[in-house]
Amino acid sequence: MLIRHFCEGDEAALFQVFSSAIREVASRDYTPVQIEAWAPKDPDWTAWNIRIRDINPFVAVLDDHIVGYADVQASGYIDHFFVSGFHTRQGIGQQLMDRVVQEATDLKYIELTSHVSKTAESFFIRNGFEIVARRHSVSRGVELPNVLMRRRM
Repeated sequence: MLIRHFCEGDEAALFQVFSSAIREVASRDYTPVQIEAWAPKDPDWTAWNIRIRDINPFVAVLDDHIVGYADVQASGYIDHFFVSGFHTRQGIGQQLMDRVVQEATDLKYIELTSHVSKTAESFFIRNGFEIVARRHSVSRGVELPNVLMRRRM
């Protein structure tokens, strides 16, 4: 597997990863209404493309297919961290986390933070994150429970 930087043109494939992660995996912990609010079948492509370009994620590629992505911002905030729902339990998430942590170490960040889904909470804990607060975000008028987590570097 290769982890590389985002390239323009990756946006649609990254949406497929995002959508499958939520619809195939997070759907165990969220209602159908919450899933549709979080990952609509018909997204605003302009907004999505801008968002992905802004976060400039690392992209995991396996057999010439994008299977995951994750970012870390200058503040140490991880905005997106998703592995394809069709490629779970293959170590992809761990390799992405290792890359994010390496980037944070190289740039001398003092901590990493993220708002993490219920589904991903245990993965983040296994990677040294602690719970700061349980909260709810609102997406398209629907509350989505999540957890603010932090890892000190």
